[in-house]
Amino acid sequence: MVEGLIGRKVSMTQVFDQDGGTVPCTVLQAGPCIVVTKREAARDGYEAVQLGLVEPGKARGVSKAVQGHFAKANLPPTRRLKEFRLVAGGDNPSVGDKVLVAALFKPNDRVDVIGVSKGKGFQGVMKRHHFRGGAASHGSMFHRAPGSIGSSAFPSRTFRGMRMGGRMGGDRVTVKNLEVVRVDEENHLLVVKGAVPGAQGAYLVVRKSRAPIRIKKIQTQTPPKTGARTAAKTAHKAAPKG
Repeated sequence: MVEGLIGRKVSMTQVFDQDGGTVPCTVLQAGPCIVVTKREAARDGYEAVQLGLVEPGKARGVSKAVQGHFAKANLPPTRRLKEFRLVAGGDNPSVGDKVLVAALFKPNDRVDVIGVSKGKGFQGVMKRHHFRGGAASHGSMFHRAPGSIGSSAFPSRTFRGMRMGGRMGGDRVTVKNLEVVRVDEENHLLVVKGAVPGAQGAYLVVRKSRAPIRIKKIQTQTPPKTGARTAAKTAHKAAPKG
């Protein structure tokens, strides 16, 4: 079975749980995807499938090299390609098969969502690293500056990794263990609990969580202690006094 799908971020919303409380959620359009090629262990050293995201309209700006890649599979070219490894369970897809969201995910599943965060340009230390800043009183002359970055005599340089102003956002971000709230098979929609990286309409990768959260079972009643000393103490307490 395929591990995940290519999708897009639709919008954020909220749903109501059984107790009437609101749950912040993100609506994702996961798929439909089509299998373009397969990776085999004997030939490639691993097993995976290459999926293409099926979108309305004709794909534009596709190079001739990519067109030849799709021509081998007798498929129309797609703009987005991504490899996904195969996991145990389910069917083994073939080239040309469609992979739908309802076949991979169901409510209460745990998924990882991978995307590119919003780019915020060049930012200072207060926004980028949450510095407190200087005093806001009049005449302070120190409000949003980074402060000292190293001694002048020794070591006469700035250490690598010093928190300073710079480019913020636009990074690859993975949000793990998001709970699937709803699955809309007809419209290829996936509703997950919480927020995901990227702006509205950004492309994402949704896969089964590789390290799902383990919920510990809470014992309602503590089992009684056993042993000779425990039995003697219980008999002593139950004996009549006087």
